[in-house]
Amino acid sequence: MSFESARAWLAEHAPDIAIIDQGASTATVAEAAEALGVEPARIAKTLALRVNETVLLVVARGDARLDNAKSKAEFGGRPRMLDPEETLALTGHAVGGVCPFGLATPLPVYCDSSLSVFATVFPAAGSRTSSVEVAPDRLAALVSQRWVDVCKLPD
Repeated sequence: MSFESARAWLAEHAPDIAIIDQGASTATVAEAAEALGVEPARIAKTLALRVNETVLLVVARGDARLDNAKSKAEFGGRPRMLDPEETLALTGHAVGGVCPFGLATPLPVYCDSSLSVFATVFPAAGSRTSSVEVAPDRLAALVSQRWVDVCKLPD
């Protein structure tokens, strides 16, 4: 269901974006980077969060970590990761394949500014073996409420 909903959403909203099926697990940033032959930072991970009573998604570069202080300032509360069951129920995507495409429930999606340094990034496409390659600005135009700065980069 998850891959199919992402595929259908992409076919309707961005038919020019091809889904890449690696045939190998891309459930983690490291696995996705290895399967795609790119640096981990170019993997666009989708974080499913609850802030107070609001569930939202943040798409960030693979090596970024959520910054609690920045997130609290941006969203008005401390973010907490959803558990795998709640993630699946609200997004329609299992952990490891969570993406901002074809969501089961309409959720606000924010793209972190950490993505903007790359010409293209690779978010998942609804399964643990699929992804797409897309320019960050295009990704944000397709799915995002707005750009935010809620992550910190490694030293």
